[in-house]
Amino acid sequence: MKLFYRESGQGQPVIILHGLFGQSDNWVTVGRRISDQFHVYIPDLRNHGQSPHASLHSFPAMCNDLAEFIDEHQIENPVLIGHSMGGKVAMAYALENTEKVKKMVIIDISPRKYAERITHTQVISQMLNIDIEKITSRGEVEKILDSRISDTRIRMFIMKNLYYKFPGKLAWRLNLEAINQSMDLLFDGISSENKYPGPCLFIRGGKSDYIPDEDSPLITNLFPEAIIKTISGATHWVHADAPEELCYLLSGFLERDCKFPVAE
Repeated sequence: MKLFYRESGQGQPVIILHGLFGQSDNWVTVGRRISDQFHVYIPDLRNHGQSPHASLHSFPAMCNDLAEFIDEHQIENPVLIGHSMGGKVAMAYALENTEKVKKMVIIDISPRKYAERITHTQVISQMLNIDIEKITSRGEVEKILDSRISDTRIRMFIMKNLYYKFPGKLAWRLNLEAINQSMDLLFDGISSENKYPGPCLFIRGGKSDYIPDEDSPLITNLFPEAIIKTISGATHWVHADAPEELCYLLSGFLERDCKFPVAE
């Protein structure tokens, strides 16, 4: 599958992988911040953004897409940065290709299997329940979501997936049906008999419960060199809540063989 992507900078290749319901556009600001020293690629994962749609939406499928993307662009020894769903794709790829990944940064996700997240199922349910064929303006969608979803950030996040196929004709960029049918697969854990031996930084939001302390043994079992840093005050959407702190950690980790203190 040929993924749509955004590209900037030169030097050591860095690939940024977005999370569920996200797209490459969400990470352009972070990408630009590090593109003065790195060659940054930000693809839209399958069924998201401007990338092709497919009926299957699983971590193995997305991992294969990433492998194809790396081969197609002849990217050697990339640094992988992945948030949430994208973080699990990065982990899966690194564990299958232990010698091909220079470093890895995983943002607010653990390799473990998660219980169903009500927020995710509610979001896709609300999107599916909007008869997009009968709606002609973004304002109509915003009004519907305002009455159904109280969290302003989530509403804005959803709205970013709307686009005009042509004047007066709105559509979702997401392949809602495929994602909805595959939702259980997205809560699966990442496991492997391999271990990724390279430098690995896990960044978690202080207000998020995605990487609890008890996940540390699981993380270090698969990623022996992993270190965990916490950005206090940030939720699961670390890049939106604390872009400065996130870029500071990324720059420090990417620019040198730094040894952060053990998990804090």
